[in-house]
Amino acid sequence: MEGDLIHINEWLLPFSWLYGIGVAIRNQLFDMGVLKSKKYDIPIINIGNITVGGTGKTPHTEYLIRLLSPFYKVAVLSRGYKRKTKGYLLANAQSTVEEIGDEPWQIKQKFPDIYIAVDKNRRRGIERLCTDKETRDVEVILLDDAYQHRYVKPGINILLVDYHRMINEDKLLPAGRLREPQSAKNRSDMVIVTKCPYNIKPIGYRVIQRALSLMPFQTLFFSTFHYGKLLSMFGEGEKELQSIGKETSILLLTGIAMPQQMMLDLSHYASNITPLSFPDHHYYSTTNIELINRKLESLPQPRIVVTTEKDAARLRSAKGLSDAVKEALYILPIEVSIMRNEGHKFNHKIIGYVRKNPRNRSMA
Repeated sequence: MEGDLIHINEWLLPFSWLYGIGVAIRNQLFDMGVLKSKKYDIPIINIGNITVGGTGKTPHTEYLIRLLSPFYKVAVLSRGYKRKTKGYLLANAQSTVEEIGDEPWQIKQKFPDIYIAVDKNRRRGIERLCTDKETRDVEVILLDDAYQHRYVKPGINILLVDYHRMINEDKLLPAGRLREPQSAKNRSDMVIVTKCPYNIKPIGYRVIQRALSLMPFQTLFFSTFHYGKLLSMFGEGEKELQSIGKETSILLLTGIAMPQQMMLDLSHYASNITPLSFPDHHYYSTTNIELINRKLESLPQPRIVVTTEKDAARLRSAKGLSDAVKEALYILPIEVSIMRNEGHKFNHKIIGYVRKNPRNRSMA
């Protein structure tokens, strides 16, 4: 059910109140025009949240890439969280996780023909994409995780809300995981409730719709995860999830914000799942690798290691993985689909916006 992963640290609520004052002042300065939001003459779609991590931004960004890239030259602009470089950087086939970050690297590997750029300064990043010789044919820009970056005014603002951590039941940092109060949802054009169970009932949709209490101009969608075939990370093999077998031991290796949904989903295919969780965007140390090796050895046969695409990006450069781990290590790809047969409606809104707002190339 929704809200089942929420934990509030009540003793930190006074600090959340102080944090909220700071956020409110900043937002007020933007609303009054003291701090300026800039609009660009190119379609810009932002995919973000008001919760710290774990709402599925990357799979939803990839959904938009699949939707738009057959018709438009697409660029993704990300901050490149935890990368070890500074400033603007355009990814290429030789770019590393350390240079551009794990999520941009993952997207570049899957979609080599689109532009992937990283820059903490989103204005500079947009302007470089539109004017640099290599990228000035770009026709639409997807902003990854820029909901709080109000210096840019996107044409469509998509807010992602985790089904298991509804914003109306959460609290501001540090007591909860909200970056902004739930009223910040009013800046969005679309809200997508993500990670929904396949079997959500009609009453469940209505309860969430009432709880979110959106404005008339906002559109609400629901999405769910779909898992592809397990892909061998160091080999050529692949497995259907259905072929794992209940007797198989799974070491679920994750460095993501909210691994609980993945564990729940895998429990439908295997009964012995051992989670080994690290912080979001975690770079694996020698000590971590040794722990992974030991954990796998402690599990009974048959056994496999399952990890995310994002973790695979960081694990590829890790040294010290045992041969047993390499042989057993599989990546579980994730895609999203829009529920309630509203995929066509969602796609129509996105493509319609891009079509009606073609880029003004005078910028270049």
